[in-house]
Amino acid sequence: MAGARSKALFKRARRVIPGGVNSPVRAYQAVGGAPPFIHSGKGAYVTDVDGNRYIDYVGSWGPLILGHAPPAVLRAVKQAAMRGTSFGAPTEAEVELAEQICEALPSVQKVRFVNSGTEATMSAIRLARGATRRKRILKFAGCYHGHADALLVAAGSGVATLGIPGSPGVPEEYTALTLQVPFNDLEAVARAFERYGEELACVLVEPVAGNMGCIPPEPGFLRGLRAICDQYGALLIFDEVMTGFRVAWGGAQRRYRVRPDLICLGKVMGGGLPAAAYGGRRDLMRLVAPEGPVYQAGTLSGNPLATAAGLATLRRLSRPGVYDQLGELTASLTAGLEERARAAGVALTTTAVGGMFGFFFHPGPVRCFADAQQAHAGRFRCFFTQMLARGVYLAPSPFEAGFVSLAHRRQELRRTLDAAEVAFARAARLRQG
Repeated sequence: MAGARSKALFKRARRVIPGGVNSPVRAYQAVGGAPPFIHSGKGAYVTDVDGNRYIDYVGSWGPLILGHAPPAVLRAVKQAAMRGTSFGAPTEAEVELAEQICEALPSVQKVRFVNSGTEATMSAIRLARGATRRKRILKFAGCYHGHADALLVAAGSGVATLGIPGSPGVPEEYTALTLQVPFNDLEAVARAFERYGEELACVLVEPVAGNMGCIPPEPGFLRGLRAICDQYGALLIFDEVMTGFRVAWGGAQRRYRVRPDLICLGKVMGGGLPAAAYGGRRDLMRLVAPEGPVYQAGTLSGNPLATAAGLATLRRLSRPGVYDQLGELTASLTAGLEERARAAGVALTTTAVGGMFGFFFHPGPVRCFADAQQAHAGRFRCFFTQMLARGVYLAPSPFEAGFVSLAHRRQELRRTLDAAEVAFARAARLRQG
């Protein structure tokens, strides 16, 4: 799978980095072999250290909605870097990016920048608990909200890929206040609130699940969460680290017309640099220090390079027709995958929301984590390996969403679908089960 230089680098990395990688899913344990080490990226492509060039549908796990190394972002980052990389002090760009986010997102009146999605969700939960004076939280099986202790319960994505149910090092006391129910199951949510409603500070949800594959919300699901939270006085938190500015201008809350109380952002809003944020109603955000008593801080939060990249990215995305183009490309890709799988006699279910997509070796429907876990793991491994050998770079896990960028064109889709035709034929030889 990987070339000689990648294999050599992986061997070196394993001596000095746990598992040879700095995030678990990169280790390729679900698909076997050594990962290709990436040397560079341009547009819709990445090139590894062995000179192999791939059409990229990982996009740094979602941020690169403009593709790799877009000139406008590079110019903005270079200009910012020439003035200084970090000050630990307020800058004008922070204000401009905050204003852009508040303008785009219907639910956000104030926003606080952090450095990662994990920080954003952790901070939003702390704020929800501070605002409601309640301790319990509710999340959904298979939704990943970062690696904060209280959230490593049925966390999907990398945890599921490695077959880890939770994590050693997390005391039971930390997760005892975290309830989990199936995604897209309002009845289970209602039952949880009937029992614990007066103790629940918040419901935390990926409005489009992206860490058990890409699974959209069923009609009425998000509105139902809003109604239940209102009934019991709990806060609704949308984790839009993945979907924010990815599925629509203004994210999933604008696409589905449901307003959360708090929102977590990351990935696209940083334009490929480490950046994230949490925000929401003015009365809630006023509780955050130094205005209020809920403490949260970060030395590099809102740093000049990340804010420059984020502003350049959002300015491009605010142009008319951008999300129509992205949605059409993604829908064409998934329709083509289904057509070629059907021709090969392979059961496949696909999903597409804006610039996100998923595919499951499963006849469907796939509406929650338990369904995603029933997909044919052997066929995924075979398909992944065959696609990589033919120059298509997919996430090395069946529990990750895929991403299309504005740099992808019809020619990349044609090449991808030509490769898929062969890959499905190979995967079809594996027996179901």
